[in-house]
Amino acid sequence: MLLAGSLSAMAQTPPTEASLPTVTVKEQAEPEEIKAKQTLRATETRIGKGQQALRDIPQNVTVMTERLIDDRNLDDFKDVLRATAGVTFLAGETGEEDVRLRGFSLGQAGDIYRDGMREGQLITRDTFATDRVEVLKGSASMLFGKGSTGGVVNQVTKQPFLMDRHEAELTVGSGNHKRAQVDLNKQLGPSSAVRLNAMVQDADNHGAKDDRRGLAASWRTGIGERHGFQVDLYHLKTDQRPIYNHPQLLTGAPGDLKRTIVPVLDAKNFYGLASDYLRSEQTVLSLSHALRFSATEELTTTLRHGRYKRDLWTTVVSFCQNNATLCPGQVVSLDNPPGPNTILSRNNFKGRRGISDITQVQSDYSNRFDLGGMKHHLTAGVDITVENALRNPNNGGGNLPVIPGNASTRLTTVGNPNDGASRPDTRTWSYNDFDAESLGLYVQNVASITPHVKLVGGLRFDHFRASYRDTAGNSGRMRDNLWSPRIGALFQPNEASSYYISFGESYNISGDTYQFALGNLAPGSANSRLANTPPEKSRNFEIGGKWDLFNQQATVGVALFRSEKYNERNTDPDSAATQMLLSGKRHATGLEINAAGRITPKWEVFYNHTWIPSAKIDRCNAATCNPNGMVQREGDRPGLTPKHSLSAWTTYRVAPQWRVGLGATYRSEQNPEGNRITTAPAFTVWDGMVEYTVDEKTTVKLNVSNLTDKTYVDGLYRGFYTPGAPRKVMLSLKTVF
Repeated sequence: MLLAGSLSAMAQTPPTEASLPTVTVKEQAEPEEIKAKQTLRATETRIGKGQQALRDIPQNVTVMTERLIDDRNLDDFKDVLRATAGVTFLAGETGEEDVRLRGFSLGQAGDIYRDGMREGQLITRDTFATDRVEVLKGSASMLFGKGSTGGVVNQVTKQPFLMDRHEAELTVGSGNHKRAQVDLNKQLGPSSAVRLNAMVQDADNHGAKDDRRGLAASWRTGIGERHGFQVDLYHLKTDQRPIYNHPQLLTGAPGDLKRTIVPVLDAKNFYGLASDYLRSEQTVLSLSHALRFSATEELTTTLRHGRYKRDLWTTVVSFCQNNATLCPGQVVSLDNPPGPNTILSRNNFKGRRGISDITQVQSDYSNRFDLGGMKHHLTAGVDITVENALRNPNNGGGNLPVIPGNASTRLTTVGNPNDGASRPDTRTWSYNDFDAESLGLYVQNVASITPHVKLVGGLRFDHFRASYRDTAGNSGRMRDNLWSPRIGALFQPNEASSYYISFGESYNISGDTYQFALGNLAPGSANSRLANTPPEKSRNFEIGGKWDLFNQQATVGVALFRSEKYNERNTDPDSAATQMLLSGKRHATGLEINAAGRITPKWEVFYNHTWIPSAKIDRCNAATCNPNGMVQREGDRPGLTPKHSLSAWTTYRVAPQWRVGLGATYRSEQNPEGNRITTAPAFTVWDGMVEYTVDEKTTVKLNVSNLTDKTYVDGLYRGFYTPGAPRKVMLSLKTVF
């Protein structure tokens, strides 16, 4: 009864209000830097100046994410380029990254950037501190100033973020390859962090060694606040012994209109001298400040100074052909192919050295606002560059003796690669001196005239001046004022599709990559004719579309393009004879296809394809396009412009702990530059990957590149080629802590 009465009284008593203490739930969102490591698909880029969605850029942009770079084990930056459709390589006399994009030169790699700022030319690059690589194809001068017709390449450096995350990786493999790298990120406070990437690599590669040391340190504060500051230090030092070339054998007979290169030597064999080397070093310091006026308005200013060094001394290898003293009676051909005792001569040597100091100041403004009933995205900026370069492009050492042996017996045999012979280096050096200053101003606006239609308009002005003095006392000066326009329109009917049309112009100044040609002038002459030659100009027309598919987990892009260089200099920078007329014209017309992302939660793909069915030298002069012989002429397809090139990669998670990958790189047949007779055959190279997840922190990955050990021609020059890499097996252990 007492219990029943108590319950009855409680039921009649009105409830009293009670206040609970405030509970705060903290959940840290996964940083974008971590998300980017988990996908082959990119949706945004900074290559267009300021953060932009890829769908808002009216040009083809291919992005190789960190996931793709890691999956395919692309440690060397040149391998990243090789895995990009439309890219080919000139095996030039200086042995550097002389890259072609859609068949047009990237100015001896002068159009390669890091975080939107131009790097030094002619250097070895590595991806140990690279978050992604962005390739903007087509005219790019409105954004970057002097540049190529084909486009530009931008490396994005890994940035500090607000989380503690540490990663270490060890890789061992073919050619006694050993590589260790760490990626350490430490949050210092609510808005600051530091990040350290370090790498060490040693590889003998059967004589073609590749040793590297790299360090990238970055401190960032004010993340997400009104004022943001960042300090970056990047250092990379390499010591390599490159395979400069392999000699070529051709099908057919001299005088045939088409002869195909047949690579007959093992691609891994090094036939140069033990004294050969390619050494490079770059040290770059960057100071940045970001002022965020609001969530939509920002001003970013960066001061950067870099020193870039490159030193090459290497050997050109040839088949010895019926030399009365060295190889009497030896004739090498496809009918008489080389054997282990076939003699190779090493009588031609290349020596190059260059040092560049580049100081840059760049300030970019971005604002999104409404005006006149339309939404606008305005970007504007200014950049100043001061460069001093010392260069000696030709100091091979002449008749320095080979040990063992002497100047008349610089020989080896096919069966005796990496024989240990060397030359003592007693060379002395003098340098050409190049000084340049440039000022660039640009403005671009993307105006949304309706919810679905945007118009793009941009204009850039560049003032460039330079002086040059060579070792013979010849000097030259140049000065250029140039305008670069870009216009386009976008139609975006929904969030999943974007269609565009665009037009842009680019130019290449006479002093690109400090290549004045003064040797034909008397000592003390005041000007170089090349320095006074106006810039080459080019234009790019493009129409395309970009679509998000599979619940917006994948992106597909298709672009039709026509790139024209309509006043090309007919000059060969490797030749002593310099043609000064802007009388040339060439074009490339084709189709680009990009695809990246997840088809299903387990299946990811990356596909990049360039098809150039129409490419032609439309006009050139008799001095360059000799109507007789093997030199290319009007109406020919330009060299290093294959009809098809593609790169594909796909991965599938076959079990919770197992992921497999398969990739292909294809390039159809192509000619060397300046040679209409010789053709490099088409090739397909297959790559594979198997990854095992030990636990949530540790993975083991096996990469096999060139699965079938295909022998193929990678880089081309008029009289020789560089072989594609042989099969390589790499085993990696990665852990996060």
